[in-house]
Amino acid sequence: MVAGDRQREPRREWRWSPVSDQFIGVDVGGTKIATATVQAGELSRSRLWVTEQGSQEALVEQLVEAIETVRGADSQAVGIGVPSVVEFKTGRIRSSVNIPLQDVPLRQLLTDRVGLPVFVENDASCAALAEAFENGRLTCPHLVLFTIGTGVGGGWVLNGRLYRGATGAAAEVGHTLIGLDLTDGAPKDPGEFPQPGSLEALASGRALDRLAHAAASAHPDAYLGRVRAEKGDVEGTDVVDGAHQGDAACCDCLRILGERIGIGVANAINTFDPLEVVIGGGVSRAGDLLLEPIRRAAFQHVVPGSGTETSIRIARHGPHAGVLGAALIAAQEFAEQSGQALESTVAGEASS
Repeated sequence: MVAGDRQREPRREWRWSPVSDQFIGVDVGGTKIATATVQAGELSRSRLWVTEQGSQEALVEQLVEAIETVRGADSQAVGIGVPSVVEFKTGRIRSSVNIPLQDVPLRQLLTDRVGLPVFVENDASCAALAEAFENGRLTCPHLVLFTIGTGVGGGWVLNGRLYRGATGAAAEVGHTLIGLDLTDGAPKDPGEFPQPGSLEALASGRALDRLAHAAASAHPDAYLGRVRAEKGDVEGTDVVDGAHQGDAACCDCLRILGERIGIGVANAINTFDPLEVVIGGGVSRAGDLLLEPIRRAAFQHVVPGSGTETSIRIARHGPHAGVLGAALIAAQEFAEQSGQALESTVAGEASS
């Protein structure tokens, strides 16, 4: 439908041992759709489309075209990551953010159209599964992912599998509460989501924007004050840029944000005792400037004896995590239905 909007990203090497089966990954975002395949020992180039926002029907049609464009003779299954609340068992999307898919049986619609098994998953959960893998092997069976972007999302890998909860709505980590005043009990009116005191309200990209505005006002002669005088505004990306240049006010903004995230990380460690906590999303490009306050605050608030094996790191797959994770979802479900181990399926050690 929008062939003129297709682009290609540079090939990203992702070497596995030889594999004949192909698994298709589709990462659906509010601005773009990425498709790629896992086959023959590598993750293919991602093909990109501008997301069709006109209607639900138009977007479904675009997804069919995107799948058919990368489909090969050895394609076995399709995984699709969406910014949605998903009922995984049926593949029904209940609600979505930034895409026109609401209360739609996407799995059934696409399976009927493309003639392959299709599996639909939340996009952050796809990224979490990708982060549990390295060089085609499951290297971290117990992992918690936080994605810090415009909002805060996440995913949990427990015992080598995604944890989805009873209805598929698990891992809404952005809506866990880290700063709520309960002196007089719960608020009578908690307000709209993201609620005050939630991780998303206090530690998202939008929260970093607010910290940037406050710092620019407090320090008009420092980096953020100068950027605002030049551009008329400041945002979180300016904080990261200034921090990399050593600006003290920018570094302090990242300290505050990192310590807030660290409280959320401490809750995750206290609850799940994971091997790894991974920080992804756009804000993660701050690197150690963000990781150091996260680690410090997290381990200050972990119960003694817990988290002794937990490491906290930046996500390694970057913008490829979503499409890689979607392909891994397809491989995981294909392996389960065919009675194979996931690693054997992706590594080509067993055939269907």
